[in-house]
Amino acid sequence: MVKLTIDGQPVTVPAGTSILEAAKSIGIDIPNFCYDKDLTVAGACRMCVVEVAGYRNLAAACATAVAEGMVVQTESERVVEARRVLLELLLANHPRDCMVCEKTGDCRLQDYCYRYGVKESPFQGERKQYAIDSENHLIERDQNKCILCGKCVRVCHEVQVTAAVDFVGRGFNTRVTTPFDLPLSLDICRFCGQCISVCPTGALVNKQMKGVRPWEVKKVRTTCPFCGTGCNFDLNVKDNKIIGVTPNPEAPVNGRSLCVKGRFHSDLVHSPDRITKPLIKKNGEFVEASWDEALNLVAAKFKEIKERDGGDAIAALSSARCTNEDNWVMQKFMRAVIGTNNVDHCART
Repeated sequence: MVKLTIDGQPVTVPAGTSILEAAKSIGIDIPNFCYDKDLTVAGACRMCVVEVAGYRNLAAACATAVAEGMVVQTESERVVEARRVLLELLLANHPRDCMVCEKTGDCRLQDYCYRYGVKESPFQGERKQYAIDSENHLIERDQNKCILCGKCVRVCHEVQVTAAVDFVGRGFNTRVTTPFDLPLSLDICRFCGQCISVCPTGALVNKQMKGVRPWEVKKVRTTCPFCGTGCNFDLNVKDNKIIGVTPNPEAPVNGRSLCVKGRFHSDLVHSPDRITKPLIKKNGEFVEASWDEALNLVAAKFKEIKERDGGDAIAALSSARCTNEDNWVMQKFMRAVIGTNNVDHCART
């Protein structure tokens, strides 16, 4: 264990802990763009610089390990000035459309500019003018809003292991793009949306939730219905309608990770083809019925068949789209109530 002082507060953390994580453990927020606890340390954005006693230069808190007796200041005059200059440099080549940007209310660049009172940039020069990639129906990429933090590149390489995007070019012309600079497509991308989750600005946007502000949305925690893994996520609900899905970092099974089905296919909830009421066949045609009527009919038929032919005359086919708990209840019902081992499952990979 290592003892140090951060902003006058003593803290003890395991050796090898970064200054940023040590500060977080005592409730001190050090601003950052490129850091993520689930990704390798890049130390690229320099937004997390802090002043360490005895150090000649400001240190990147995400990439500097704690040391015994270290004294750290996270908001000294020198640190604040460095962060302001960095924000001014970013703003010098960043669109000023915050009023209509889809990320408003959930943008770190906007939040930090507000935090440090940066309203405009004194730096003038050439500005990037990239075409917006909006050809696919799920993700919109606006490289003009990219601050080159590299989190989308790292999450795609290290977590999803797809490598759909990477850095190209040098200096002013550096950008994140696809192989051969092609639009995002199924040929190179799995559309898992991991990049959207880690992007700190409006460079990557879920197209399903365009036109909706974060404060207009109610988040409802639930379990994904597409397989038995049990991933959790938050349904984003506006006006009693599900408009999209966002991952929940606290999800015990998946964290922020979601597949394309979990992240983007909540739209099936409002499909006009969806059956929303039980159907019972009467006189050769299906008619709508109440849940009580439908369940009572099923129970009566089960009882009738079991009394006449025995439990083995009944079989159950469960679904991979149910949770493991649902499938457990199904087999328990068949074995304990119906009295048969005729239980199968549709997961045939």
